[in-house]
Amino acid sequence: MERMPKWADIFLVPVISIFLALIVSGLVVTAIGENPFHAMAVMVQGAVGSAYGWGYTLFYATNFIFTGLAVAVAFHARLFNIGGEGQATLGGLGVAVICLSVAWPHWSIALLAATLSAAAFGAVWALIPAWLQAKRGSHVVITTIMFNFIAAALLVYLLVNVFRVPGSMAPETARFAEAVHLPNASQFAGFVGFRPSTPLNVTFFVALLAAFAVWVLIWRTRLGYEIRAFGHSERAAIYAGISPVRIIIVTMLISGALAGLMAINSVMGEAERLVISSVQGAGFVGIAVALMGRSHPIGVCLAALLFGALYQGGSELEFVIPAISREMIVVIQALVILFTGALDTMVRLPLEAFFARTRTRQAGDM
Repeated sequence: MERMPKWADIFLVPVISIFLALIVSGLVVTAIGENPFHAMAVMVQGAVGSAYGWGYTLFYATNFIFTGLAVAVAFHARLFNIGGEGQATLGGLGVAVICLSVAWPHWSIALLAATLSAAAFGAVWALIPAWLQAKRGSHVVITTIMFNFIAAALLVYLLVNVFRVPGSMAPETARFAEAVHLPNASQFAGFVGFRPSTPLNVTFFVALLAAFAVWVLIWRTRLGYEIRAFGHSERAAIYAGISPVRIIIVTMLISGALAGLMAINSVMGEAERLVISSVQGAGFVGIAVALMGRSHPIGVCLAALLFGALYQGGSELEFVIPAISREMIVVIQALVILFTGALDTMVRLPLEAFFARTRTRQAGDM
């Protein structure tokens, strides 16, 4: 018997956790002499109160959908892929290589090629940690963290010594050709007020397709069943004939590919060139997104939307109320991660006890 209804696990626990995080954040804002209700109103208005805010909120959410799905797929196999930063970084390299090396006639063809390239580069970067875990027993958390640093160093080297435009001091590639530029929200949804400067682009729909594909994979395919079976019990999976080596490697390849796809949004969609700071911590935010979303694609999309709103609302808050610095915004974001991730049990246990008492009372009345 479930300890609590599924709706409570998926909806109620995250909502209460977010509410507690906002209470503590309000206390922090009060401590520096600002009105927490005014600060919250500014954040909400900045994130979802205009087409401009929605454009940035959904842009950030697109990044977090990809990295959240990457972590979620690995979670189903009881693997903790903390290397989304490095895999997304290499995904950006894949996007740049494919966009700069071919004269694409139309953005749609380039998008398909960039999607395959970004996924391949991200998957390759996850392959070595996967192989080390499967064959040598090296913990995937340690190896993926190390590969984040290696990816960052490799990108700096390539941007400075290989891809840098001659005569330029900026460590970045040349800007992609006009034909490769992806349509942004002003072109496909300008009727709702999106401006040409909005970073939201068609990659948002690619992210939604990726979420649907992950749902099909995990709950509607044999491979997904094997991944979940391995995650629930490795010994039982082995007894059923499932190869641990195969599941670990395949799962990490899928996870790395999803993280690599994030680069389409930031490199091809927004910057239209490869720069050093294209990932901007989205790989680590994906961990919190997957935890809050209970590793389900729908939950991941909703959690990504929340963190996108926090990022955009935080930027607006920093601009409107100068006393609240960027570091303070990071504290608020960290509190949400803390309560929805590390302190999840603090909310879950009382709710489980409440529903257990309710069931006992109902059984006694029958």
